[in-house]
Amino acid sequence: MSNSTETFDWGRIESGRGFGSGYSQEEMAQLENMYSETMFSVPEKAVVKGIVVDITDRDVVVNIGHKSDGLVALSEFRDIEGLKIGDEVDVYVENQEDRQGQLVISRKKARVVSAWNQIKDALENDVIIEGFVKRRTKGGLIVDIFGVESFLPGSQIDVKPIRDFDIYVGKKMEVKVVKINNTNDNVVVSHKVLIEKDIEEQKSLILNNLEKGQVLEGVVKNMTNFGVFIDLGGVDGLLHITDISWGRVNHPEEVLKLDDKITVVVLDFDEDKKRISLGMKQLTPHPWDALGEDVIIGSKIKGKIVNVADYGAFLEIMPGVEGLIHVSEMSWSQHLRNPSDFMKVGDEVEAVVLTIDREERKMSLGIKQLSEDPWTKADVLTKYAVGTKHTGIVRNLTNFGLFLELEEGIDGLVHLTDLSWTRKIKHPSEVVKVNEPLEVMVLELDVENRRLALGHKQLEENPWDTFETIFYVGATHKGTILSKTDKLAIVELPYGIEGIATLKNISKQDGGHSEVGESLDFKVTEFSKDDRKIVLSHAATYQTEEAAEKKATARKKKTKGEGDDKGAASVANAPATASLGENEALSALKEQMDAAKG
Repeated sequence: MSNSTETFDWGRIESGRGFGSGYSQEEMAQLENMYSETMFSVPEKAVVKGIVVDITDRDVVVNIGHKSDGLVALSEFRDIEGLKIGDEVDVYVENQEDRQGQLVISRKKARVVSAWNQIKDALENDVIIEGFVKRRTKGGLIVDIFGVESFLPGSQIDVKPIRDFDIYVGKKMEVKVVKINNTNDNVVVSHKVLIEKDIEEQKSLILNNLEKGQVLEGVVKNMTNFGVFIDLGGVDGLLHITDISWGRVNHPEEVLKLDDKITVVVLDFDEDKKRISLGMKQLTPHPWDALGEDVIIGSKIKGKIVNVADYGAFLEIMPGVEGLIHVSEMSWSQHLRNPSDFMKVGDEVEAVVLTIDREERKMSLGIKQLSEDPWTKADVLTKYAVGTKHTGIVRNLTNFGLFLELEEGIDGLVHLTDLSWTRKIKHPSEVVKVNEPLEVMVLELDVENRRLALGHKQLEENPWDTFETIFYVGATHKGTILSKTDKLAIVELPYGIEGIATLKNISKQDGGHSEVGESLDFKVTEFSKDDRKIVLSHAATYQTEEAAEKKATARKKKTKGEGDDKGAASVANAPATASLGENEALSALKEQMDAAKG
């Protein structure tokens, strides 16, 4: 090869007319054109093709058709196995000429630019890309596509929920670019969109061939407290909790678990709303069909309580066969209680069949029938004969009295008027509370109608026979005002007996008003043993004194003797007190009432 210095025309330089002045204008134009073509054929900030012209221990020399070759670090070609001279490679032109006049190119940047161009092209043209799942990240996976890390959200991995993302790490996966954020250089891809098209085709095929009664296989996709969603191969159907088993199921997880493969039957199908109702229990015979013929009215059966409601409890004889034990059939007691007082879920119970309808698949049961009806026992007439005394438990209070349970199934009524001889009771709660014991006497017995009339006050003798001799009309006693209304006042007399007085008759001698809690003298103006009624008057006590004083004054005018006057005044002013007979009667009554309390 000849040296360029030998062929170069130095004479043109030595002519002294300056560099290039030895060339003709035509030659100069040709040189400028060649130089311009060279410069424009190698654009900056772009990816171009180059040829490997040399490989050293550290660098790769690449010719891109520029006036000079470029150097690229050998490490940037690690992705190419067996790189050799003459191979064509892509490089990125960073600078045509740096400060040292060297071409600056990069294989690494060429790959990045090329990758982004491919990613943008894939988004615009809906191209499928094969990526590599590098690792798991929050909410999804990181997938390498063309050397760029992209984000695959968990919701875009598959059409069904994915619970374990780690199974995809280190594997290849086909994806589509669904979003590019140029500002942050973020790429979002989806694998789900690739299978949705196939699913839609499969879904259309399934829906077009779907019909009631069709038996299909599916996979448990999701569970709720009301049922299970089954994937039928692209189409979801609902298996309601009541259609899982003939037996009672409280939650689907008692029978099924996620990803279970099960066989179901189509119960209903709404073509417009694309809703599919599925059943699983319908694939097996109904348990009622297997119920023995020996289960008839009056027969005894055993089972387990599966539900307790306000009105009764359900007894499961076998899975799918239940009977209702109404609360009224749990006890002979006429006062209904909460079924939970008798039994709870899980209890093993024996019952008697009361009614059975095999066509309607209904059965009513009873447990009180396992014991004898207390009203039909032979000794009920003698045990609860009129005049017999008993202790019962208060079960209910009403405005007119209370109901007392003497034994299970035997209840009696204690009327308000039969609670006390002396007190005017407005409500039984003034005397007793629910669930408290109370002693009573049988007043009436009606076995046919299952009725008992009971009395509490009858345990003591009627004190009104004695009161008649003590609180006779005209007798005066100390009393305490208990309460007042706009018309009457209630006054408590000795031994707890109560009387009434009009407001006019409780006014004081000085014209003042008597208040609740005051103790005054009262005169009996009316007494009724049958009605247990005593009418009182405080005014009558001082009106009598005034009349006596007037009478004494009149006598003074007729009488001359001072001693006679004093004697008459002494008699007239003597306060009305109880006689010796009255005191004896009161003492006897007190002893009698104290003995009854003891």
